Amino acid sequence: MSFERNIQLIIEYDGSNYCGWQVQKNGISIQEVLNKAIQKIMKEDICITGSGRTDAGVHALGQSAHFKTHNTSIPINKIPFAINSKLPKDIRIQEAIERDTDFHSRYSAVGKIYEYKILNNEHGSALDYNRMYHIRERLDVDKMRQAAKSFLGTHDFTGFSSVNSSVINKVRTIDYSDFDIDGTHIIYTVRGNGFLYNMVRIIIGTLMQVGKGKINHKDLPMIIDSKERTKAGPTAPAHGLYLQKVLY
Repeated sequence: MSFERNIQLIIEYDGSNYCGWQVQKNGISIQEVLNKAIQKIMKEDICITGSGRTDAGVHALGQSAHFKTHNTSIPINKIPFAINSKLPKDIRIQEAIERDTDFHSRYSAVGKIYEYKILNNEHGSALDYNRMYHIRERLDVDKMRQAAKSFLGTHDFTGFSSVNSSVINKVRTIDYSDFDIDGTHIIYTVRGNGFLYNMVRIIIGTLMQVGKGKINHKDLPMIIDSKERTKAGPTAPAHGLYLQKVLY
């Protein structure tokens, strides 16, 4: 049976209270909460499909997902209001877009943009403790910025993916990798055609080691070429990571 509508949603969420995007048995996921809310509004079984998974504690400014429905009674501009009325305050639909039937939030994507937020001060923050990674030690952002340039271009990122990753082809292309500084707030932004499991968190974990003087920024090309996970830095905590935008 063909569906009447294919609807893309742009979703913002605070991942602090969830076990990640994907439906799981061991906790409440973003996908599960969205499925229940949309089913209440559309009054039919719905399974929303995201552009990709985000781990427990990871946030999103612009996660993309889609669902198909027979319901034609709700205008596209009213859908965010309707779904949001059934959602907790830490998940918000920011936009709904009517798409052709062949649009797929994951397979139609050509790239993603991620941000990682660091708070670099002595005492941390009572308001942002689960939205930024606090580092007390002063970071050398100039060296981090130089090191970030090493990720530009096409590389085999085997050394920057989880050892449990089952993906065979680990070649990815990054076309933006840089830092912005606003006082004690340090924000790393990276844009690429795709990312491996934990890849962004390992990249920023490595760059933070550069900022602490534990890895020489000049060694980054060698570390990338080595394809050895043990030569890269630790996996940075999830709560500093944001999926900013999915590109189509």
